Amino acid sequence: MKIPICIPAETFKVRAIDVAVFLIVLGILSFIIYIASQWSTPYEKTLEIDLNPSNIPEYALQSLARIFSAYLLSLLFSIWYGYTASRSKIHEKIMIPLLDILQSIPVLSFLPGVVLAMISLFPGKRIGLELACVLLIFTGQVWNMTFSFYHSINTIPKELREVVKVFKMNKFSKFLRLDLPFSAIGLIWNSMMSVAGGWFFLMACEMFILEDKDFRLPGIGSYIQTAANKGNIEHVIYGLGTMIFLIIILDLFVWRPLIVWSQKFRLETVPPEEERESLILNLFSGSVFIKKVREFITSAINKMEKMSYRKFAFSESLLINKLSKIMGMVSLLIILMVIIWAILKASNLISSVSLTDILTIIKAAFYSLLRVSVALLIALAWTLPVGVYIGLNPRAAKILQGIVQIAASVPATAVFPVILLFLIKLGGGLDIGAIFLMLLGTQWYLLFNIIAGASAIPKDLIEISKAYGIKGLRRWKTLILPGIFPYLVTGLITASGGAWNATIVSEYVSFGGEIMHTTGLGALISQSSASGNFGVLLLSTGFMSLIVVGINRMLWKRLFILAKTKYILE
Repeated sequence: MKIPICIPAETFKVRAIDVAVFLIVLGILSFIIYIASQWSTPYEKTLEIDLNPSNIPEYALQSLARIFSAYLLSLLFSIWYGYTASRSKIHEKIMIPLLDILQSIPVLSFLPGVVLAMISLFPGKRIGLELACVLLIFTGQVWNMTFSFYHSINTIPKELREVVKVFKMNKFSKFLRLDLPFSAIGLIWNSMMSVAGGWFFLMACEMFILEDKDFRLPGIGSYIQTAANKGNIEHVIYGLGTMIFLIIILDLFVWRPLIVWSQKFRLETVPPEEERESLILNLFSGSVFIKKVREFITSAINKMEKMSYRKFAFSESLLINKLSKIMGMVSLLIILMVIIWAILKASNLISSVSLTDILTIIKAAFYSLLRVSVALLIALAWTLPVGVYIGLNPRAAKILQGIVQIAASVPATAVFPVILLFLIKLGGGLDIGAIFLMLLGTQWYLLFNIIAGASAIPKDLIEISKAYGIKGLRRWKTLILPGIFPYLVTGLITASGGAWNATIVSEYVSFGGEIMHTTGLGALISQSSASGNFGVLLLSTGFMSLIVVGINRMLWKRLFILAKTKYILE
C-alpha cells in the first residue's frame, strides 16, 4: 500500500514579491548589458546632445550607470583606505595628510590628466571617455566617505575593543564584526551625500572642454548643460525633473531601506518608541528568494571567517613578515619614483608661470578663502538645528529625508541663473552669488553627517535626559553636541573641502552662451583648464591644496583628536 505524500500548498506557491524580485534582477542584468554595449562603441567626435524629451530616458540611464559605477569604486576605496590608514601610526601620518591634499583638489584639476590618460589608453573608443567621466565623478564622491569610515573606526568605544580582545578575534573578524557595523550609519548617510554630489558635478563631468576640444557624453548632465548654454529653460526643467524623479526612486528603493537596516547597529539597550520604517524593506523581507540569498551570503561570510583564522597563524610566520616588508619597500620605492617624476614634470610647467600670475593666484586665493569661510558659517548655522531635528525624529525623517536628497542632488549651476538674476537686481552680482552657489554644493556635507550623528545617539541617553528634565541649552551642551561631535567634525572637514571644490562652478558660470566669472581660485582653475594653461592650473591647484591642508592640520585635526579622546560613547 502506497502512503500518499502530502506536500504543503505553500511549497508551490509563487509569491508576487518573488516575481517582483525576479523582474528587478532581470532588469538590472539587462541594464548592465545595455550599458556595456554602449560603452564599447566608437567615440563620436561630433556628438550632438538632442534636446528632444524622448531622449531623456536613455540619457538618464547612462548617467545613472556612471553615478553608481563611481559610487561602487568610491565605497571600495573608502573602506580600504580608511582601514589601512587606521592600522598604524605610520600609515596614519602618511595617508591622512595625503587624503587632505586629494580632497582639496577640485574635479576640474583632475580633468586634463584623467581625460588624456583614458583617451590614450583607449584611442577612438568611447570607453576611454566613459572611464574618465566615472573617475571624475569618483573624485567628487569618495573623500567624505573615506573620512567618515576612518573617523568611525577611530572613535569605537574602548569597551567594544576590549570585547574583541577577550574573544581573540583576528583582524578580519574584527573588521567584519566591529569596524563595519559601527561605521554603517555614518557610511550610509555619507554614501547618500556622495551620490548626491555625483549628480551635482554631473554637468561638469559629462560635458567639458579641453585644449579647445569639446568632449561630450550622452547623459542627463550634458542634456541640462546643453539646454542651459542655449538658454532653454523649458528643457532645463525637463532634465531637472527627470533627475528628481530618479532621486526619489533611489531614496525609496535603496537609501531608505539601508537607513532603516543600519539602525540595528546603534549603541543602545532601550528600543526607541518609534522606529524608522521602510515599506520597501518590509515587502522584500518576505521574499523567499531574498531569504535564500541572505542565508547564502551569511554562510559564505562564516566560511571566510573560519578560513581567516587558519590563515592568520600562517600570516604571522617570519617568512610572511619578511615578504610583506619587502613588498612594502618596493611599493614605497615605486611611489617615490612616481613623486619624483611628477615633481620634474611640474617644475617644467611651473617654469612658464610669471610673477604676475603668482600675484594673481595669491589675490584669488584670498577672495576664495573669504567666500568659503562665509559659506561654512552660514551652512553650520542652519544645518546644525535642522540635522539634529531630522536625526532625532523618525516621523520628520520620513518626510524630510527625500526632500534633503533632492535638494542636495540638484546641480547648482542649473538653478544658479535664477539666483544670479535676483542678486544682480539687488546689486550683489556674482561676488555675492558665488557664496550662495557654494552653499548649494557644501552645506549638505554638514547636514548629512549631523543627521547621521543624531541618529546614532543611543536611546538610553535620550531617555535619561528626559527623566532628569534636561532641556534646552543644557540638553544641547550635555547630550546633543557631545553625541554628534565626531560626525560634526567629519562634516566640517568634508564641507570645507567641498566648498573649495565648489569654487570651480560658483566663481565661473556658463549660461546662455555667456561666461560669467569673479575673482577667485575656482575661476582661475576653470579658466586655465579651458584654455589649456597647465602651468597656472597646476600652481593654483597646488595653492588651493596648501590652504586646505593647512586649515585641516591647524584646526580640523585638533577637533578630531578632541572627538577621538573626549567625545566617545563609552
